[in-house]
Amino acid sequence: MSPSRVLVVDDFEPFRRFVASILQQHPELQIIYEVSDGLEAVQKSEELQPDLIVLDIGLPKLNGIEAAQQIRELSPNSRILFVSQESSADLVQRALSVGAWGYVVKADAGNELLTAVNTVLRGERFVGSRFAGHHFTDASDSQAPDGLYRNEVLAPPAPTLPRMAENTRRHEAQFYSDDASFLDGFTQFIGAALQARNVVIVVATESHRDSLLPRLQTRGVDIAAAIEQGRYISLDVAETLSTFMVNDLPDPVRFLKVVGDLILAAAKAAKAEHPRVAACGECAPLLWAQDNAEAAIRLEQLWDKIAKTYDVDVLCGYPLDSFHGEQGSQTYQRICTEHSAVHSR
Repeated sequence: MSPSRVLVVDDFEPFRRFVASILQQHPELQIIYEVSDGLEAVQKSEELQPDLIVLDIGLPKLNGIEAAQQIRELSPNSRILFVSQESSADLVQRALSVGAWGYVVKADAGNELLTAVNTVLRGERFVGSRFAGHHFTDASDSQAPDGLYRNEVLAPPAPTLPRMAENTRRHEAQFYSDDASFLDGFTQFIGAALQARNVVIVVATESHRDSLLPRLQTRGVDIAAAIEQGRYISLDVAETLSTFMVNDLPDPVRFLKVVGDLILAAAKAAKAEHPRVAACGECAPLLWAQDNAEAAIRLEQLWDKIAKTYDVDVLCGYPLDSFHGEQGSQTYQRICTEHSAVHSR
């Protein structure tokens, strides 16, 4: 049986490569072309007649919804799977209404993309697990555009694991377009943890740490009280790196000792019966900014071990514009692999 032919459409080149790297591991799937805007997506769909189109929504020249409408006319046998950073149920409904076979949020792509692709290719509709409880209808309510009846597959939620289990982890990466996006994402992450009476460790540049404080106050967080209670710990990223870097690489023993002791001490400050610790920062991103990609990857692997061992929520923030060329694309893919979820702002 010949492989299914796949067209990948996304304007962010590192994410296109990330998608391709996942699909290329499977011989039954063949990436036939990659494009970066909606108009070219329509043109290549008509020209190549792919079996599957992995399509973003926020595209230049022509957005993904508009592109999908044209593709349905020009390449009616191609099945469309949206992979977008948008997580609105209304937008999912709109995507399905124009003839898409599935929808995956980019943050969940690492866990759901391959399942979604296989589901759509066998003629069933796929909707990401975060939309459990929503009822969606497609272009013809029960009929696919090619007349086949669609069954719907909802991605199963991640299993609930006991605390401290080795496989338990929430280690996420946020790729941001500017400082405002960085601060918005970190404010949301920190604010949610503090309002749940948990502990937060922030490891960031001085300017980012200073900018976070008024944003947290605007969100309604009593940041002065959190600092006084020891539930908000703010550390300088360069100084923190100096405590465990040896010969331009993170020393695993030093890192696990420094960070492990910090987490255990921080947990004692929380008053909740089962306190959680959340950590966010720019340690690995700073190493990447210094052109030390290998150190950044190794540090992400160590943070992943921390997330699993101590059941800590970890968020890392990377500037989107720092990933250029082949090395940037490869590093982006490796960074995504080390995280449980990936977000773009």
